[in-house]
Amino acid sequence: MNEDVPVNQVTISEEDRRLLGAWAANCAERVLPLFEQEAPADTRPREAIEGIRSYACGQLRRGPLRSLAFAALAAARDVADPAATAAARAAGYAAATPYIHPLATPHQAKHALGPAIQAARAGELAADDDASIGDTEIRWAIEHAPPAVRRILRQMPVYRPGRSRLDMLRHQLDAALRR
Repeated sequence: MNEDVPVNQVTISEEDRRLLGAWAANCAERVLPLFEQEAPADTRPREAIEGIRSYACGQLRRGPLRSLAFAALAAARDVADPAATAAARAAGYAAATPYIHPLATPHQAKHALGPAIQAARAGELAADDDASIGDTEIRWAIEHAPPAVRRILRQMPVYRPGRSRLDMLRHQLDAALRR
């Protein structure tokens, strides 16, 4: 006989999704020039940020964001520069933030924090892997996170530190936003 295993649920309102999206857009936009310097004719990451901003303001429904997110992530694959790649990923992940589903999983927490983490990593890579740049971006993300971001994250499993630099940045951000 199989027993049902309870799955923790995240309570996330449409307004919370909009606030998360606005914060994610702010994080991603900080490093967007790194992508645009590398691929000035490619507007996909900028369109993703503009889309999530429109959603955050209530001017755009969630539906078009999926395509914008996928397009920005495709743009990330189309550039050779690692900093530009991370900047485009930040934009793509920002556009995807409203798609967090209500299951409290580490994967969903990763999606919520992805734009800030990728932005931090993009800054580091652009500065010859200077970790202090990433740490500064993470501090900025923490200082500018609205209460909704903290409320959403606190409902999800705590992230344990990993080995990669992205894991370290994620752990740093996750821990600080839970305080």
